Amino acid sequence: MRHLMNPLDFTVEELDRLFDLADDIEKNPGKYKDVCRGKKIATCFYEPSTRTRLSFESAMINLGGGVLGFSDADSSSASKGESVSDTIRVISCFADICAIRHPKEGAAMVAAQKSSIPVINAGDGGHQHPTQTLTDLLTIRALKGRLDHFTIGLCGDLKFGRTVHSLINALSRYENIHFIFISPEELRIPDYIIEMLKEKNISYEEVIKLEDCIDQLDLLYMTRVQRERFFNEEDYVRLKDFYILDKEKMKLAREDMLVLHPLPRVNEISVEVDDDPRAVYFKQVQYGVYVRMALILTLLELV
Repeated sequence: MRHLMNPLDFTVEELDRLFDLADDIEKNPGKYKDVCRGKKIATCFYEPSTRTRLSFESAMINLGGGVLGFSDADSSSASKGESVSDTIRVISCFADICAIRHPKEGAAMVAAQKSSIPVINAGDGGHQHPTQTLTDLLTIRALKGRLDHFTIGLCGDLKFGRTVHSLINALSRYENIHFIFISPEELRIPDYIIEMLKEKNISYEEVIKLEDCIDQLDLLYMTRVQRERFFNEEDYVRLKDFYILDKEKMKLAREDMLVLHPLPRVNEISVEVDDDPRAVYFKQVQYGVYVRMALILTLLELV
């Protein structure tokens, strides 16, 4: 039995096979519509989510399986004090696979250690969000045709953004990736990420203004400033509008640059950018369904 806690749990070769499967699912959806008939996924979300939870549920339904679970801690036995380890033991009696999101780092790992079914980390605090990373990688591969030899700018909340941390770790295994970290001083990339890049001799730079580097980018990965990660409202209000991508900034970018965003968006990307063909964040959502379908099939050993 296998779990997914971290995007590095899969080798580059295994990721290639997973993405090939996702490509085939996109092209031949009818081929997979009954593969999970009789199987159930439990979506255990102790933290609010729209895209991730519904993406997992849509993925399982598309495969012919069933769905059960809860969408916030207050509607689960956690409100009575039940531990994650006890909850997953119970869930293992009902479902064949589980996707769990929790505000505490390491909660998904605790669940995996006690579970008798495969567990997928659907986000743990500010730590990891591996299926968003798989979504990001599939989107890049599908639209750019490769996962190497490009410059990517990551903009916004780089301190607390689990999607950013996961993506950097995943891309660090591919050749000739240059990272440009765009953030205010207060939301800079954590030191442990910088140390990892130095150890692997991967090139990076840190800038404050998006306008100073947007013309160099093959990919721009925007993130929101996350209110739920801040300890006080004053800091959040001061930083929430630090970056806003609009038509004027897009004029500075390359014609083939792609704009990605893990969503939800607040106001860091103006809605006027949505009609730009380089804006692919809603396509990302669809790729997220395909890659989660491929992941469910892989962890249930149905392919």
